[in-house]
Amino acid sequence: MQQFLTILAFYRPFVMWSLLVNIAIAIIFPFIIPAIATKLFLAVFVWYLVSETNARHKLKFYKRLGIHPIRLFTILFVVDISLTVGFLQVVKAYI
Repeated sequence: MQQFLTILAFYRPFVMWSLLVNIAIAIIFPFIIPAIATKLFLAVFVWYLVSETNARHKLKFYKRLGIHPIRLFTILFVVDISLTVGFLQVVKAYI
């Protein structure tokens, strides 16, 4: 449980960006499959960005805690997709 909370602490700076992307997806093309594909592309982009820039030291910190970077980004992707699907379902219900 503590590892999951640590992973969510890593996700915290990306929450606002994720919400903005969710809003853009809901406006442009509010369907679940394209939203998942978009989020997958963005998750891979963030992984590349973090692993190739000065933010790499954050990945070393999580690796020392026993969380492999692939597992970290997989869990982040699953959490983000859960939020996105929930958001899109709410938007579809009211539009």
